[in-house]
Amino acid sequence: MSALRTLTRPVHASRDLVLLIARVGLGVVFIAHGWQKFRTNGLDGTAAGFDQMGVPAPTLSAYFAAFVELVGGAALILGVLTTVAGVLLAVNMAGAFLFVHMSNGIFVANGGWELVVVLGLFSLMVAAIGAGRFSLDNALTRSTAGRATVSA
Repeated sequence: MSALRTLTRPVHASRDLVLLIARVGLGVVFIAHGWQKFRTNGLDGTAAGFDQMGVPAPTLSAYFAAFVELVGGAALILGVLTTVAGVLLAVNMAGAFLFVHMSNGIFVANGGWELVVVLGLFSLMVAAIGAGRFSLDNALTRSTAGRATVSA
């Protein structure tokens, strides 16, 4: 049993390194899009754009999208609350798909949905798999694993 454990360590380390690289890359893309909504376009400009595209509750949607992309992207990079961040980012991308990109075909060059689907599915995958060993989630879980629990 211990020989099997020794053989699987490099596989797990490689997997965790790939998860780290993937999380950081995905997080950077989301931060860039969230920053664009906050600073480049401004929240009012983003809301106006959402209104023109027919997004429901455009002001609320603009605030939601900007916040989730910026904070969720940072959470992915740090590997903290990755399940929550991944699900919220996937929901955000589902909204972008349904309300903006679905009718434009697949290719992003035509306003299509390829990018939002990849970002959404990738976010969902990170939510399902977890952040991996090289993350704050892992460090926090490991540091609290030995603590006693109190049940009411």
